[in-house]
Amino acid sequence: MNFYSNTDMKKLYIFLAALAACFGSVAAWAQNQSASAPNPDDFQFTVVKENPITSVKNQNRSGTCWCFSSLSFLESEVIRVKGLKDPALYPDFSEMFIVRKSYYDRAIEYVRMDGHLNFAVGSDFGDAIETAKKYGLIDQKAYSGLQYGYDLPVQGELDAGLKGYVSAIVKNPNNKLTPVWPKGVDGILDAYMGEVPETFVVNGVTYTPESYRDAQGLNLDDYIGFTSYTHHPFYTQFAMEVCDNWRHSLSWNLPLDEFMSIMDYAVNNGYTVAWGGDVSETGFTRNGLAILIDTKASTSGSDQERWVGKADEKPADKPAVKEIEVTQELRQQYYDEKTSTDDHGMHLYGIAKDQNGKKYYMIKNSWGEAGVYKGLWYMSEEFAKGKTLNIVVHKNAVPKEILKKIGLK
Repeated sequence: MNFYSNTDMKKLYIFLAALAACFGSVAAWAQNQSASAPNPDDFQFTVVKENPITSVKNQNRSGTCWCFSSLSFLESEVIRVKGLKDPALYPDFSEMFIVRKSYYDRAIEYVRMDGHLNFAVGSDFGDAIETAKKYGLIDQKAYSGLQYGYDLPVQGELDAGLKGYVSAIVKNPNNKLTPVWPKGVDGILDAYMGEVPETFVVNGVTYTPESYRDAQGLNLDDYIGFTSYTHHPFYTQFAMEVCDNWRHSLSWNLPLDEFMSIMDYAVNNGYTVAWGGDVSETGFTRNGLAILIDTKASTSGSDQERWVGKADEKPADKPAVKEIEVTQELRQQYYDEKTSTDDHGMHLYGIAKDQNGKKYYMIKNSWGEAGVYKGLWYMSEEFAKGKTLNIVVHKNAVPKEILKKIGLK
């Protein structure tokens, strides 16, 4: 791409705007929730099991759901490990610190691969965890990563600028790369996100990013990815074949029933789950519901409409709606035909039932306090079966018989 071409720049912005549900004008989307809010009489959810989470955040106009969901998951892990009861003591990790470091690593890899690597806004849980392992964590108050005049992330210009720069470097106009081109990446990141502090203070204690990470009591090697597809053997690992998995993070492949059992076992035993999947179905509504109804997603009009339907659509706002019954074969079909892909990352933290006894997973999103449930979603079991691409959990959140089958117990 010619960085200085107006036509190509316009194409890039269109491409960015059409990416996963991670991206889009969430603020505008949230302001219009009342247009299709479900009737409280239609849905009466009762919590079966709920684990602690930190406050709902807003990724706004950035493709960083992968980071928001990952850090929300790790924050809940700190709460669990430390036994924190007072929300005032809950951690609040800086998403933009991880995003910044990931951008840098990806730029290096992109150039090494002569541009044959996805250099876009999305990523995955493995990236967030590997980045935290390598660079540490920072408290949100110590580093917001917003240096360009907005209170919430607005990253279209940053993303375009970085892509243009590394694309120009890949062309190697000197026929030999200089050792200083990575400083250009850092310069762009400094301009938009600010310099990373070498030390910072939390509750009167001075930390580096590495020491702050270590103080959380987590062993980041204890987190495992899982998925369920038939194009790889069960009980083996493979790297999910999606562009956002640029670090080639591995997931263990399980039969569908065992894959689903991990979500239940985790929640019921006090753990939460990093959830990645597809939210392009019409049944992923504006009102905090995710139901696998047999209706194709709308893909015309605005980005908002693409992912959550028109404001006057209410296809899944009644709990009696008939859902698709997901099988292993249908799940594979969704993946092969690309009607299930890596649209969005969220944080699964509980189980609830509606007034008819139907099971739902409780999900924390990163679109601010949008919808009737103020940033939380209720996802049906069938939706999770069909549209979850992969999950990450602590190894102790996995049933022992499954750990034994994959040789980890």
